Amino acid sequence: MSPAHYRLDDLRIDVAAQRVVRDGGQVLDVSGLSFRLLHYLLAQGTRVVGFDELIEQVWAPALVGEDTVTQRVRLLRQALGDDGRRPRYLRSVRGKGYQLCSAPRPVDARAPDRVRFAALAALPLLAVLAAGVWWAWPREGASDASPLLQRPDYYAGIGQRDDNERALVLYRQRLQEAPDDVRAMLGLARVHAARLCLYGGSIGDADQAQAFAETVVARQPRLAAAHAALAYAHDCRGEVATALAGYERAVALDAAADASRASAAYLYARQGRLAEALTANLAVRRPEDVRFLELQIASNLDLLGYVAAAEARYRRSFQLYPDNVFSNLALPTFLYRHGRVAEAQAALDEALARGTDHAGLHLLNAELALGRGDVVEARSAVQHARALKPHASLPATLAWIVGAEPPPPIPLVRERAAALRAGLEDGDPLDGLDAALLALLAGDRGAAVDALAAAVAAGHRDAGYLLVSPLFADLHGDPGFARVLARIDAAVATDRERLRVAGRLPADAIAITATR
Repeated sequence: MSPAHYRLDDLRIDVAAQRVVRDGGQVLDVSGLSFRLLHYLLAQGTRVVGFDELIEQVWAPALVGEDTVTQRVRLLRQALGDDGRRPRYLRSVRGKGYQLCSAPRPVDARAPDRVRFAALAALPLLAVLAAGVWWAWPREGASDASPLLQRPDYYAGIGQRDDNERALVLYRQRLQEAPDDVRAMLGLARVHAARLCLYGGSIGDADQAQAFAETVVARQPRLAAAHAALAYAHDCRGEVATALAGYERAVALDAAADASRASAAYLYARQGRLAEALTANLAVRRPEDVRFLELQIASNLDLLGYVAAAEARYRRSFQLYPDNVFSNLALPTFLYRHGRVAEAQAALDEALARGTDHAGLHLLNAELALGRGDVVEARSAVQHARALKPHASLPATLAWIVGAEPPPPIPLVRERAAALRAGLEDGDPLDGLDAALLALLAGDRGAAVDALAAAVAAGHRDAGYLLVSPLFADLHGDPGFARVLARIDAAVATDRERLRVAGRLPADAIAITATR
């Protein structure tokens, strides 16, 4: 089986989506024969490929000559922005054929293309909560920050795209003035990771974030903030286990590292470890320093079945932070997953009216539109989300499902689903939902149920979403789907009992009987 994703120099190629993206987010116009030619060359590595082989493998059964191949190579180079005189991607080998200038690398399908930008209505909340805590990291592990870094720290902590860019510029200026400034390096690590995690950045941002953080870790291996920054870089790549180990290391080095504790709690929840997640969130020493801790606790309580307590926290955050995407996304998502569709639409409309523009909001809008049979609105919403998050896999899947974009051939759909399943063991359980949707798109209900079961084994605990979403409606009568829901309920009941026995529930949850 050929890889579903490749990396070629600064290009990222998604085979199933027939999509080529340059670092920085620029989507290149490579399609049809040009994409087939590129795909075949990628599969050959740096081997020189002759004209006859290209004609047989790319053009057959059509009969063409070398001039046709030469013209198509010229068009491919134009699409890639390559210069035949000084080639970066594809060179001519006189008398022999063509060769890639550098070795293409297969890329793990679970990492940065999807990151954590969930396509489904109940998923965007899970996707953004970790990003709501990283801004407090400058307080972890060091207290001697230069006054020159107060402004970028402030901008980085606001949680908006433009302010993140302002912080990046200021951190860079500081590092030019003082190349050994550890705090500036950590600042750059955080804002580059945030670019990828929140603002549609590229894998190049993750590379830079990791490089800055690793430099600081090498210099100060016991600095909690350095391990936290490195963990965030891995977190935004979708490398859950590695990120969690980094956050746990930061907490071990500094018991006051509340942001890292909350980030670890978020990943515990992603792995389905709800009792550990809630315990870690409630152990935060200074809740006021972790701005969206309330949302994380609300999410834990919601999945554990303490719905009224969760709703109170969601509504409070929705009212207190009208300019923040996390709060704007959380309440309508909560209402939707509990089947309160009219209330969810009203909350979503209010969130959008506030000027918040985030893929999760538009994807929630798409699901609500599908639920009422408005396919035109669903397609429009998905296209908006795709424009905001061009690297994400789940929005692409949803675009194919609603007909906003033509899907790839069925074999490629199945290949993409298999790649997502293969990464579940150490990756993101949301990939299992993506794989299930792709299986349904390919007409394979059994594979869809198996993918959902794998997602539950990896930690997915949101039965409410699976029941309310029109995307999974075709599975509702399947005995395997019922078993998936039963496994979720059993896992949640076990975690709820652990918390009860340990006496770890917050007062508002204790006062209200679990409704699940």
